[in-house]
Amino acid sequence: MPEFPIRRIAVQIEDIFHEGGPVARQPRRRAVALGIVKNPFAGRYVEDLQPAMEDLKPLGLDLTDRLIAALGGDIAAIDGYGKGAIVGTEGEIEHGALWHVPGGYAMRERLGQAKAIVPSAMKVGGAGATLDVPLGHTNAAYVRSHFDAVEVRAADGPRPDEILFCLAMACGPRIHNRMGGLEAKDIKVWDGQR
Repeated sequence: MPEFPIRRIAVQIEDIFHEGGPVARQPRRRAVALGIVKNPFAGRYVEDLQPAMEDLKPLGLDLTDRLIAALGGDIAAIDGYGKGAIVGTEGEIEHGALWHVPGGYAMRERLGQAKAIVPSAMKVGGAGATLDVPLGHTNAAYVRSHFDAVEVRAADGPRPDEILFCLAMACGPRIHNRMGGLEAKDIKVWDGQR
């Protein structure tokens, strides 16, 4: 089994008070946790990658736990999430796809009742590359007030033989959201969509 030695972990937290309109009663809090790891597949083609997902599960749980702590520890307040990966230039986009199961299921496991698909973005890029990680509501993909993205970047990674894996979570809707559609309080079907 391949291993993914961790070089660096970072957590970023932000509170959004307004977007040009009135100051919100409750700021929206978003957080990102990222891990930069060695890519055991860098520089070569490997047909069967799926077994390596198991090796990434501890990283998914660790980053999830860090996010929950950064957001105050109140799991009930967390209602948005997303995930992403930036693969260094000696890797391929499919190496970023290794994160789908370990990243997504770690957040679902820790949050308990999360039903919606975890939005995802990935790309190949060099050190300092940015990635817009999409966010969506944890229980219903059609809740428009939670459509968002958070930018992720590490100045020194990923190096060519590394992968930057990240998870993102948020508390509350976009500040000043007013695009209508399904509201979180009106989720009825509990099928991950509506």
